[in-house]
Amino acid sequence: MMAKLEDFTEVISDYLDKGLVLIVADLLSLITVSSCLIIKVPQINTICTNKSSKGISVAGLCLELFSYTVMMSYNYSNDYAFLSYMEYPILLLQEYVLIYFVFKYQDILGRKTQIIAGLYVITCTLIYLKIFPIVILTFLVPFCTPIGATSKILQLITILRTKDARSVSRTTWALSAFTNMTRIYTVYVQSHDWMLLSNFIISTFLSSSVFIAAWVFKKKPKET
Repeated sequence: MMAKLEDFTEVISDYLDKGLVLIVADLLSLITVSSCLIIKVPQINTICTNKSSKGISVAGLCLELFSYTVMMSYNYSNDYAFLSYMEYPILLLQEYVLIYFVFKYQDILGRKTQIIAGLYVITCTLIYLKIFPIVILTFLVPFCTPIGATSKILQLITILRTKDARSVSRTTWALSAFTNMTRIYTVYVQSHDWMLLSNFIISTFLSSSVFIAAWVFKKKPKET
C-alpha cells in the first residue's frame, strides 16, 4: 500500500515538474474537450424543437465538416498528442447529427447526398488506416483557415440576410468562440504550429461575430 502511495506521489511530482505553463495548457485542453462534448447539442436541440433549420447555412455546414475532417486527419497522421486535438472526433460526431437534421428539414436527403456521404466514409477509412497520402493533408491544412472562416462567414451572411436566427443556437456559437480561444494557448504552448494557431485566432473572431448576430436577430415565436 505504501509503495503504491509512493508511486502515485512520484507521478504527481513528475507531472508538476512540467511547469505551470504546460499544466495550464493541459487544464485548458480538458476544459475545451469537455465543452466540445455538448457544443453542437444546443443547436441540434433548437432545430428539432422548432422542426425547422431556417437560418442555417447548408454550404457553411459542409465547409465546416471539411475543415474538421482535415484538421483531425492532419493531427492524427502527424501523431500529435491526442489531448491536443481530441475535440475534433467529438465535434465530427455531433456535426454528422447536425447535418442530418439540417438536410432533413431542408429536404435535401437525396440520392446525390447519399453518394457523396459514401465517398466521404471511404476517404475517412483510408485516413484512419494511414493509407491516405499525408502530403495531401499537409497541402490541405492551410486551406482549412479560409474554408473554416468561409463557413462561419456564410452562416453570418445567412443570419443577416434572413434577419431570423430562431434556429441558430447562441449557446453553440458562444462555446465555439470559447473553445477556439483556449486552443490558441494550448497549440502555442504544445506545438507552436502556426498553421493551427492562425486557424484558431480567425475562428475565435468569426464565431464571436456569429454569436452577436444570432443574439441581435433572435426572434421569439409570435404568441397565439
